[in-house]
Amino acid sequence: MSDIRVASRYAKSLLGLAEEKGLLEQIYADMLLFTKTVEETRELQLALCNPIVKHDKKLAILTAIFGNKVNAMTMAFFRIITQKNRENVLDAVAREFVTQYNLYKGIQKATVTTAVPLTGDLRATFQKMVEDRTGMKVELQEKVDPEVIGGYMLRIGDDQLDSTVRSRVQKLKNKFKENPYITKL
Repeated sequence: MSDIRVASRYAKSLLGLAEEKGLLEQIYADMLLFTKTVEETRELQLALCNPIVKHDKKLAILTAIFGNKVNAMTMAFFRIITQKNRENVLDAVAREFVTQYNLYKGIQKATVTTAVPLTGDLRATFQKMVEDRTGMKVELQEKVDPEVIGGYMLRIGDDQLDSTVRSRVQKLKNKFKENPYITKL
């Protein structure tokens, strides 16, 4: 079975159990903490994926890092994962849990990239745009990239709306390249 399917099954199971026990928000916060820690700590990522490191050692590492920071149910989940020799998919499980949580709560994540920081009015406009498009609550992440020059790039899930000056210039440049009368650009 592929790691993606395994991660999805574990995440759905954890989500269902967390909802049943009334711990959904706490487990969600734990999964966010775990993914953030793995992103920031390459050594942890490598240790979890290393087949030479024994499973009890991996559980000891997870306990040392997260033992008093996460819910007991999350630690029990880490124990189950290590007993099943699936530590290599733990990061994917945590990410999939966050995705499943957002679907369950009706939250759509979107990222808007602009050349300058957004004003309050523009932020509200982008949130409304995503809400109208998806019919879901929006969690908008903002990025500033001066190379955009102007306009915006909006990513909603797998969809991307590119209305940047940079992309328009590139399209114009490609049209000029197609013209047989223009020899060099």
